[in-house]
Amino acid sequence: MNHLRFQSVFDIIGPVMIGPSSSHTAGAVRIGKIVSAIFGETPTEVEFQLFNSFAKTYRGHGTDVALVAGILGMDTDDPRIPNALDIARERNIKIYWKINKDSSNAPHPNTTKIIIRNAEKSLSATGISIGGGNIQVTELNGFAVNLNMNTPTIIVVHQDVPGMIAHVTDCLSKYDINIAQMNVTREKAGEKAIMIIEVDSRECDQAISEIRNIPHLHNINFFG
Repeated sequence: MNHLRFQSVFDIIGPVMIGPSSSHTAGAVRIGKIVSAIFGETPTEVEFQLFNSFAKTYRGHGTDVALVAGILGMDTDDPRIPNALDIARERNIKIYWKINKDSSNAPHPNTTKIIIRNAEKSLSATGISIGGGNIQVTELNGFAVNLNMNTPTIIVVHQDVPGMIAHVTDCLSKYDINIAQMNVTREKAGEKAIMIIEVDSRECDQAISEIRNIPHLHNINFFG
């Protein structure tokens, strides 16, 4: 007899969200919010490349407003989600859509590649909504990553200088926070880098407050 295994009640009943579909709405919001957090600054323009199911139903199922809402930092239950496109316009953020009708090479039906920019920098990320509001991030700036956000995750954007990884991990060790998985990518030597740390604890407030004071750190976000 096979037994289904779930990591949380969230996996079974889905998230609290603005409808109609957890994959097309809640998952899309979460993808946008993660990309926005990694970017760490206000963008001037965002391009969404949509594949497969996302490409076919992005307007009818609210994927478009959900992705933009996430970029604006909204949560899945934010009542402003239906107005996200108007809010982006008011904030002078230009939104572009690239609909890929031939999506045979896309890894999953609900896939989007997001390119987010301002005058100083740009970031590309590929996200997948896998159902029930759960997501995966599979690419950052051309680097393959495996970020599923089902475990508590700390995302640090920092300058690529010697000692940064040690400073961050020392803070986590000080508060007995164990690292389950870690990815580090950078634009190029000495430029901005991204540290993605999956941890075993949801009690990270003190450690994160201390990490914020580390020199050369641009921003830190915790997704519990």
